[in-house]
Amino acid sequence: MEALLEILNDLHPEVDFETCNTLVDDKIIDSFDIVTIISEVNEEYDVVIPAEEIIPENFNSAEALYELICRLEDE
Repeated sequence: MEALLEILNDLHPEVDFETCNTLVDDKIIDSFDIVTIISEVNEEYDVVIPAEEIIPENFNSAEALYELICRLEDE
């Protein structure tokens, strides 16, 4: 989770990613940010996020994104 928070903080250091759960809903992160996050997650965690998983629910919070990463690692 620490590596993920570092990725997110590099994008938007002004956001408290540990508590925010409306990143997409409140337009804190946009599609360009999501592409960057997917690329960084791929490098850091060696997982590929499939297109069907690129939905707001998976990117609205760091916790949701981390749960997605863990689920993909287990597959």
